[in-house]
Amino acid sequence: MRRTDRLFDIIQILRDGKLHRAQDIAARLEVSTRTIYRDMDTLVASGVPVQGERGVGYMITEAISLPPLNLTVAELEALNLGMAIVAEAADPDLKAAALSLADKVDAVLPTQTIAEADQWKFAVYPFADAARGFAHMPTLRAAIRAKQKLRLTYTSKEARMTTRTIRPLHMEYWGRIWTLTAWCELRDAFRVFRVDLIETAEALPELFVDEPGKTLADYTP
Repeated sequence: MRRTDRLFDIIQILRDGKLHRAQDIAARLEVSTRTIYRDMDTLVASGVPVQGERGVGYMITEAISLPPLNLTVAELEALNLGMAIVAEAADPDLKAAALSLADKVDAVLPTQTIAEADQWKFAVYPFADAARGFAHMPTLRAAIRAKQKLRLTYTSKEARMTTRTIRPLHMEYWGRIWTLTAWCELRDAFRVFRVDLIETAEALPELFVDEPGKTLADYTP
């Protein structure tokens, strides 16, 4: 497992707001406790609102909002797409400026409520990963608004490709990476997909209605 993927998984574990011991996280992710300690240091340095200490445990707490920077979801998408493009440019001055700007944005970006669910940010992914997912954003956003089913072709972190039909529910911004929370009909369960790992996203003619146990309110990470 890539370190960036493991950091993403750690955030998923901590999102419930409970105290988690490093050794329990390590066992779940099949790595050493020392590795988890290093990962926690990285997350804290990246601006993730994690509190705790070795030997006690870790939990995620709400970050401090620093106004007046208030961006909509679409504005965040546009800003990060622009930085992703510039960061891949051959001009070293422009690339340095894009990275510097990203650090400044990450430093002041407030915690926001998007689609009635809390989200947390962390800036540990390279720009290229984020840019891969932007092509699907219009389709995903439109399907969420219309309650329209999607057919996804998705490559997992283990490089396994699957095709599945989902009910898209919610998108979150994690600092250069977006995720899609959905009800997966293949697994008959909630799943969180990294948008940059989606290969294809096709809107289906079938709409869906809220059903008990399959709504965003029913989702517990």
